[in-house]
Amino acid sequence: MPLHQKYKYTLTRHIHTNPSASVKISLITIVYNNCETIAEAIESVLGQTYPHIEYIVVDGNSTDGTVAVVKSYGARISQFVSEPDQGLYDAINKGILLATGEVIGLLHADDIFFNAEAVATVAQTFLKQETDSVYGDLLYVRKENTNNIVRNWVSGSYRREKFIYGWMPPHPTFYVKKACFENYGLYNTRLKSAADYELMLRFLYKHQITTRYIPEKLVKMRVGGKSNATWRNRIRANREDQAAWHLNGLKPHFYTRFLKPLRKLMQYL
Repeated sequence: MPLHQKYKYTLTRHIHTNPSASVKISLITIVYNNCETIAEAIESVLGQTYPHIEYIVVDGNSTDGTVAVVKSYGARISQFVSEPDQGLYDAINKGILLATGEVIGLLHADDIFFNAEAVATVAQTFLKQETDSVYGDLLYVRKENTNNIVRNWVSGSYRREKFIYGWMPPHPTFYVKKACFENYGLYNTRLKSAADYELMLRFLYKHQITTRYIPEKLVKMRVGGKSNATWRNRIRANREDQAAWHLNGLKPHFYTRFLKPLRKLMQYL
């Protein structure tokens, strides 16, 4: 059964663009046994100046004190779920199903916003532009010191053909209208590390939803992501990147799989 048929829900379909309009943004944080940084992520969301935020935390049944940390924020968190899941992307899908906002974005438990205006910048872009999605720039930072920059991901303006040359937007900065999930499906949980790439490829390249680039840093992401943890994981992620094309009936060029990891090297300069 196609993913978009398996998960059904009601959507708000229109965002008004008059000067007094607002857009409700659902922010989702996925966490599992991460009491070390979850409070910082939550504070980063609660410290945003934009007022129309629904904040959803989905926990994978943590046992290290994470649940107590999240519960300590009480009603300041719009929805909190703690139960076993089938991994990161299954948990994200749960959050999407719970979301009532017109736009959905993610902030993982290891991440923080670049500044207090980040979500307001995203919202204003949706309100001023006719677009289905937006994305911005990302900083990779040290886990112990988020002011210590490791990689600077300047994503650049969008052109569809850039996917062929290994390009993708930074997933933590990718915000998309909830209607797109109804039309084109959720995250593919058969993929272990490339479901984010597959979803953006499916939305942007295959179905050609519209997008706008925000030339500003939006998120600080701590290094140590699952797909880059070891060379074995990196090889598996590269294979899944290839599978993402085939799952969508698409054929990349032979060099696409090599250019995608090479692009990361430029982010260290």
